[in-house]
Amino acid sequence: MELTAAVRGHGITKCFGDVVALDRIDLNVPPGQIHGLVGPNGAGKTTLLGLLLGLAVADEGRLEILGTPVGRALATPEGVAGFVDGPGLYPALTARQNLAALARLRRRDARIAEHDDVASALDQVGLTDVADDKVRGFSLGMRQRLGLAAALLAKPRLLVLDEPSNGLDPAGKKHIRGVLSRLAADGTAVVLSSHRMDDLEALCSEVTILAAGRVVFCGPLSKLSAENRDLDYRLRTSDPQASRAVALESPGVRIVESCDAVNRHDAEVLVVRAQVPAMDELVARLVRADIAVRELAPVVSPLEAAFLALTEQEEAA
Repeated sequence: MELTAAVRGHGITKCFGDVVALDRIDLNVPPGQIHGLVGPNGAGKTTLLGLLLGLAVADEGRLEILGTPVGRALATPEGVAGFVDGPGLYPALTARQNLAALARLRRRDARIAEHDDVASALDQVGLTDVADDKVRGFSLGMRQRLGLAAALLAKPRLLVLDEPSNGLDPAGKKHIRGVLSRLAADGTAVVLSSHRMDDLEALCSEVTILAAGRVVFCGPLSKLSAENRDLDYRLRTSDPQASRAVALESPGVRIVESCDAVNRHDAEVLVVRAQVPAMDELVARLVRADIAVRELAPVVSPLEAAFLALTEQEEAA
């Protein structure tokens, strides 16, 4: 039996006066998928998240959330939780009091048992030790964690998040990534917007790239890597001079003499530009020449490279 899609949108259009924020957007997110939204400022990401949370309604198109068509009333659909533009919190209350107040507001929902669920939500996001501290003293990252805890109280089947790792240190990001991955493994769909390409690449199986209110790419991250575009790679080997000679003889490979100072102070690093098939052949040639490859990594991630290329094309059109 086919599972009901968490999000199914077709031809979604939203205007604010003469400004077209979303222009015939299609979006499909199945249960258990972490789906990323990427785009420059003003691309329409926040508007789309707002539609999913019931903070706005589309002017045209069809939108279904968890199998239910979205109407014209402003209301968060049943089974949906999250935040846009940062979580709404009470600075004068503690973390525990913030969640308890929210739980009481949702008392009509029998799934929320105030004490146990508040404690569990705080524990999931790693805030148990500061549960009784007032929110006004929280860092940005701690506020983001508390916003996620507030969303978890609703036990959502669709979680919508705007920059969830904003302000988090590396340990905090790793923790939140673990929370979201476990939710997805249990069947919760997650739609998140982020400017952090590393977060999206670590979490998302599919992404939608927006530019000027339009979809310029939608699909698996692996498809972005497979697109026919050149990428710059850092190459460190056991023999830099021999590696340079092999690279010069390899079809489809160019040596980048200057790449934003990536190799300016490291003579052992060679920066080469090529498409994926040409890089595969270069590695094979290095191995046949008994040259050990010690590091091979994109200077810019495939997602970031695709984001820059696709959004620049859209802006130039």
